[in-house]
Amino acid sequence: MPTLPREQPEPSPAQAHEARRMAESFGVDAQRYDQARPGYPDALVSRIVPGSPGPDVLDVRHVLDVGCGTGIAARQFQSTGCTVLGVEPDARMADFARARGLQVEVTSFEDWQPAGRTFDAVVAAQSWHWVDPVAGAAKAARVLRPGGQLTIFGHAYEPPAEVAEPFAAAYRRAVPDSPLSGQPARRPLALYQAAYVKIADKIRETGQFHDPEQWRFDWEQSYTREQWLDLLPTTGGLTQLRPDQLAGILDAVGDAIDSLGGRFTMNYTTLAVNAVRAMGA
Repeated sequence: MPTLPREQPEPSPAQAHEARRMAESFGVDAQRYDQARPGYPDALVSRIVPGSPGPDVLDVRHVLDVGCGTGIAARQFQSTGCTVLGVEPDARMADFARARGLQVEVTSFEDWQPAGRTFDAVVAAQSWHWVDPVAGAAKAARVLRPGGQLTIFGHAYEPPAEVAEPFAAAYRRAVPDSPLSGQPARRPLALYQAAYVKIADKIRETGQFHDPEQWRFDWEQSYTREQWLDLLPTTGGLTQLRPDQLAGILDAVGDAIDSLGGRFTMNYTTLAVNAVRAMGA
């Protein structure tokens, strides 16, 4: 999925929202997913929350988290004082999030029924590529209060070549017939950025929002061998593999990290599209 904000190869942008089997495979090990996946920059969260309108008296922001997963982003918004409702199609992920204090309704965003509820912000963290881009933007507009924000964001996951190339080679050996095996080992940031331009275009087409903004946050995180091998099985290209296929890939990547001294630094870029619902729309 070279033009999609994602971790490892997933479907093309035109087909991702239809690939329900993969979309609902991340709950296979919800605890590992929650522990291994990175959170989101505090600067991103704080940029969203102050901009949301909020009630006049209590100043509580009501946030709808689309595809909330285990609640990684939702808990960050909760920590700022927001009230968060998650929508998540995978019941296993939803159960994990509920056990940590989140309110979650199990359904896809397209099928979710707002029942008259409205929100100050609609967010989608690393999940919008599983949503129909046209229906999703229109539905977000319907449930946002005037002046509310739709913010779609995700990470560009591109390990250094010394890690990415052994991963790609091992994936091709393990799953030679997979359409994902033909993906390049690393993709340029410009391809991720192009995906967010397309997201902004779909939002613009609704006629319900002011012109979307593009945001970018650069940061880095160091991973040990153990930490990276814990994260890899939670990514889309690996969640449905047989144990023997997965083991071969992890062995190859582990050897690569060992050759780097047992750890490496990941340079992350978190990209976002932010659009404010027009007052008269």
